[in-house]
Amino acid sequence: MYIGPTMSVEDNVFDESYEMTLLRLKDISESPDFSLKVFEKELDTLQKFEGLDWTGRGEIKNAEIRGQILAYQAFIYRWKNGKPIIPKKN
Repeated sequence: MYIGPTMSVEDNVFDESYEMTLLRLKDISESPDFSLKVFEKELDTLQKFEGLDWTGRGEIKNAEIRGQILAYQAFIYRWKNGKPIIPKKN
């Protein structure tokens, strides 16, 4: 991953969390006993966890959680629509 001069620590954490989570989800989806419903439940749990920040967990942890949520959303959307889980880069 390229870390540009204008990227913040939070941006880097978000990007890394998104990429690592998406790869992990792809690997799990290749298992013969894979169920999309498990991922949908995990996404729901992550979204609830994101909303439980009343003690102030910090921007870096929040960026990590947001990256994970987006990866789950992207995976579920792509799976349901028959799109490649990890798009090819040009």
